[in-house]
This record gives sequence, C-alpha cells and structure tokens, in this order.
Amino acid sequence: QVQLIESGGGPVQNGGSLRLSCAASGRTFNTMGWFRQAPGKGREFVTGIMGNGGPVLYADSVKGRFTITRDSAKNTVHLQMSSLKPEETAVYYCAAGPVLGRAPGSYDYWGQGTQVTVSS
Repeated sequence: QVQLIESGGGPVQNGGSLRLSCAASGRTFNTMGWFRQAPGKGREFVTGIMGNGGPVLYADSVKGRFTITRDSAKNTVHLQMSSLKPEETAVYYCAAGPVLGRAPGSYDYWGQGTQVTVSS
C-alpha cells in the first residue's frame, strides 16, 4: 500500500520559517513535490524534484524562499520554507508521480496534507 505522510506543519509568525517533511512508503517515485491549497482556492503547485538532486521546479512566488530536498535512501522529501507570509496559510500536500510537472495531474499519489498557518 502506497502512503505519503506529511509532518512539520503548524503555526508560524509572519516572516518565520518552517520545515515540512514527507515520508513515502510502499514504492519509490521518480518525482516528489509539494502543493498547497488555501481556503476557497484551488490546489497550487509549490515545488517538485526529480530523482535525488535532479531537476527542480519552483513556483515563482516561492523562489529564493523555499527549498526542496530529497533523501532517496529514506524515501523522503523535505520543504524548507522561510520568510513565510500570511497569504501562504494553506494545507500543504505532498505528491509523488512519474514526471516533474506543475499540474496536479502530473502526480499519481497524494498525502493527507498538513496545515501551515502564518499569522500576521
């Protein structure tokens, strides 16, 4: 059974930092990534990585502030977020699939999500 389990979410102040982790089990994936969904909005691509240190994509809005890393030996992916803004309050989802892309359809498996709340 394939599972993606996120951890590390929680409350953080405006301008603060937070590190999310996602542990995959059941199989390995070419690509892992992160999306987020704010209340009343669609699921938004944040970042994705292929392989262990391979090609990486970032949403323009997070470039320079967020960093994705992957430990293929542990089948985990991490998202280091800094300079967080209140408008980035959302449920953050881990995703995994065969190709690196910005569309949710590029990913076959999803975690349950972890809440990140940035207070002003």
